[in-house]
Amino acid sequence: MARGVEWEFDPTLDRIRDLLDLLGEPQRACPVILVAGTNGKSSVSRMIDALLTERGLRVGRFTSPHLSELRERIAIDGEPLDEERFAEVYADLEPYLQIIDGRHPVRLSFFETLTAMAYAAFADAPVDVAVVEIGMGGTWDATNVVDPAVSVITPIGLDHTDYLGDTIEDIAHEKAGIIKPGTVAVIAQQPPEAAEVLLRRAVETGAQVVREGIEFGVLHRDLALGGQRLQLRGVHGDYEEIFLPLFGAHQAANAAVALAAVEAFASGAPTNAVLDPSEVTRGSVSSDFTAPEGGEGRLDPALVREGFARVSSPGRMEVVRTGPTVILDAAHNPAGMAATAQTLSESFDFTRLVGVVAVAADKDVTGLLEELEPVLTEVVVTGNSSSRAMPVDELAALAAEVFGPERVHRAARLDDAFERAVALADEAGEYGGSGVVITGSVVTAGDARVLLKVK
Repeated sequence: MARGVEWEFDPTLDRIRDLLDLLGEPQRACPVILVAGTNGKSSVSRMIDALLTERGLRVGRFTSPHLSELRERIAIDGEPLDEERFAEVYADLEPYLQIIDGRHPVRLSFFETLTAMAYAAFADAPVDVAVVEIGMGGTWDATNVVDPAVSVITPIGLDHTDYLGDTIEDIAHEKAGIIKPGTVAVIAQQPPEAAEVLLRRAVETGAQVVREGIEFGVLHRDLALGGQRLQLRGVHGDYEEIFLPLFGAHQAANAAVALAAVEAFASGAPTNAVLDPSEVTRGSVSSDFTAPEGGEGRLDPALVREGFARVSSPGRMEVVRTGPTVILDAAHNPAGMAATAQTLSESFDFTRLVGVVAVAADKDVTGLLEELEPVLTEVVVTGNSSSRAMPVDELAALAAEVFGPERVHRAARLDDAFERAVALADEAGEYGGSGVVITGSVVTAGDARVLLKVK
């Protein structure tokens, strides 16, 4: 971690490629599914992992950032590397890091080092397939040193604008960099301006494309105890009676994307349809579209049900306590918070909901608060363990503009903020209908998991 913060990157792949060449190209030891996008990447990666594992494959998974422990990022067989193995992988790489540092004017970064550790660990295991989440962007991300079997693009929105550009089109150009010749591009529903960029890239590279809302998607969803019940349309058929132990329409859409990605990996995907960028927009799959039944891409529906039933996505609308209900959510940009707010309204019946919010100072904090305001009774603003955290007084001032001063409380520390929020939630005596949501950042959700001793 002394190698620098991961959200600052030098736009080149030269260092990571040189390092991996010295290591014998471990990134080519198995097929890779790359997952890029603004929101939903980690959840989609976990779902793909679960489905592939259920099919009997040994899976390596690389996700970022971590919630509580760095080791979470590199998982094999669904479990993070243990402490001893994590240290061994780093020790094996350390001499090579020094060599590469000496060859370049800028030394290897924290994220480049961790990426190399992941590819090396997967090759050594070995795994049958790796599911790799892009850290930030796509084109220049350290993970993007492979020719993926499947390239997945989750919904794109405005985030990391200081590094990726301040328009949807600019950000989409960065994400599109993972779509390469010979790959299958699985594209989630997108704003029209993002869809146009992604599909143009697919045409330029000759990549095959399957699109949410056109070739696959969510046909139907119902609320269920502890999650939701889904009917999904895959590229090669429909899958019914799927229980997903996660909340929200966005997680249902993530499940459809993950299913299509695994079908594509199994089959190589269908021949391209005529690509019209305007078609890949927000909405659900048309019931008029008929998915082909059977074929080598058709997954065993029983295995699909089993795989989705055991999915978890820590820190994403995660219920960690009851009485009052306490929910942790890692939403950290307006689009993500809009999904959180919709899910809180749809999946829970709170009569009084108090938010604990800590955010990074470089985010669209006002936009994030505006999405959250309609569902909260009151909000307690605080800080988290990140050096990027917005100062509490500054956050309180912005929250007062959105919520009104009478609904805003402040606490210097997260533990104090949590205690204050629980007291506020229980003030009206509505024990069964009160709740607390802790949100605003992945770091905030991770800190809360440590504070509340969530396993």
